[in-house]
Amino acid sequence: MPCAVHDHGQWPAGDQLGAGNHLTPAKRLEALALVREGALFDLSQTIEIGAPRFEPVQTPYLLLGAPNWQGGIRRRRQAGATNDAGSNLERIEMTTHVGTHIDALGHFTIGAEMYGGHDANETMTDFGLAKLGIEHAPSIVSRGLMVDVSRLDGGPFLEAGRSVGPDDIEKCLAAEKMEIRPGDIVLVHTGWGRFYMTDNPRYLSGEPGINVAAAQWLTKQGVTAIGCDNMAVEVLPGEDEPAVKMPVHQHCLVEAGVYLIENLLLTPLVDARVAEFCFILLPVKFKGATGSPARPIAMV
Repeated sequence: MPCAVHDHGQWPAGDQLGAGNHLTPAKRLEALALVREGALFDLSQTIEIGAPRFEPVQTPYLLLGAPNWQGGIRRRRQAGATNDAGSNLERIEMTTHVGTHIDALGHFTIGAEMYGGHDANETMTDFGLAKLGIEHAPSIVSRGLMVDVSRLDGGPFLEAGRSVGPDDIEKCLAAEKMEIRPGDIVLVHTGWGRFYMTDNPRYLSGEPGINVAAAQWLTKQGVTAIGCDNMAVEVLPGEDEPAVKMPVHQHCLVEAGVYLIENLLLTPLVDARVAEFCFILLPVKFKGATGSPARPIAMV
């Protein structure tokens, strides 16, 4: 029996796309119209051995190289080839939540309830998500907005545990004379990304991020996704810790069907003073996965 604890808003029960429903052809054309110079900003961190992760739930990124060029040459010669065609392969092991990535709507639950009224008892299997996996996430081409809150406290970055609320976001949007429209992608720059792979213990010790009120305000504006230059988008430790854990994830993914994009590299975009842009992110369609590594870009 599907769960029905929360109102999932404007999308019908059983929906698997969530706020991706906002991404219409008209929305994509609106975003593409923002590209006038052809400038491109890569918003992804490099996924590499030693990349920060929450232990023990997130396993490390491991790459095992399999240099095969000599064997490949021998086999091709035996098959009659005259050219020296060697090849190399590798095996990669990782959680889909290491490095820059996007969360699937099935990543979080409220009890057994999942987005769209789906029941975790029926949806989560030994082989991943039967529904709400990342293969159902949209290919995102939409208007992106940068909310740079990094200097709100007078320094180059906010400290861990610093909540970013609705007033903070509205203040930054007003400074850029921008308003959120349905389907937009809102990226929050806290400055915390400077510690990714430069000081991993500090990066993982906590983080500035949005609080529940900010998340609720953003989802009411109709955003498709919220991204941040930290591990979890939301403030850690949370405002109601230790009694309440990861409430922003629960609200966005389960209640609102809004995607979360984590471990973004936002400094180049901020340094270039770009506040509005065409945002593009294509999740890899790992069937049943709770997330996907991604290489989002911004174009102007």
